[in-house]
Amino acid sequence: MMTMDLFDDLDAPAWAIESRLEQLAPGAVVLRGFATANAITLLADLNRVIADAPFRHMVTPGGFRMSAAMTNCGALGWVTDRTGYRYDAIDPETGRDWPPMPESFLRVAQDAAVRAGFEDFEPDACLINRYEPATRLSLHQDRNERDFTAPIVSVSLGIPAVFLFGGLNRADKSRRVPLAHGDVVVWGGPARLRYHGVLPLKEASHAMLGRQRINLTLRRAG
Repeated sequence: MMTMDLFDDLDAPAWAIESRLEQLAPGAVVLRGFATANAITLLADLNRVIADAPFRHMVTPGGFRMSAAMTNCGALGWVTDRTGYRYDAIDPETGRDWPPMPESFLRVAQDAAVRAGFEDFEPDACLINRYEPATRLSLHQDRNERDFTAPIVSVSLGIPAVFLFGGLNRADKSRRVPLAHGDVVVWGGPARLRYHGVLPLKEASHAMLGRQRINLTLRRAG
């Protein structure tokens, strides 16, 4: 049985754990292994979130079922259905508020933002994606937020993935960025509206999550 006592001290900032910073573009970085030390706490808090707001496969306005399963926590949650993409304070499946954002999510995201050069990040939404082998995410921009001055912070847990980081136009060439358990990507400023996505995941297994990748994406939406 896994225990949390080695990793649940959130008094130490995550950026104090040695991590390697890789520059992707002006305003965009990868922090290698940044969330590794807090992974058990993050996953325990995730289990509490999904107990109240289970994963589901949302449907795009065009009627396509998204391959990644999703849920949310925080004051606002990102949703998609036949009427469009938007943020909503209410989970459409339960009719209740989204679960509160765990302190562990908030602290890791804020520490990562500081490490990447973005002070005073106050996310109010966390979109949680669950990927399995062959699951992918098409190139897209995060444009449904009201505040484009705040960065996006994306935390990877579980099996590896290849993150696509493109330009400000869909046709721009995308960089392929391998992501492993504990890696965190932060993009904002001149990179805030860059296209990004995830290539289909390869067959793999992780000691903590099995055949899954969990992605926590924290944003300032309202």
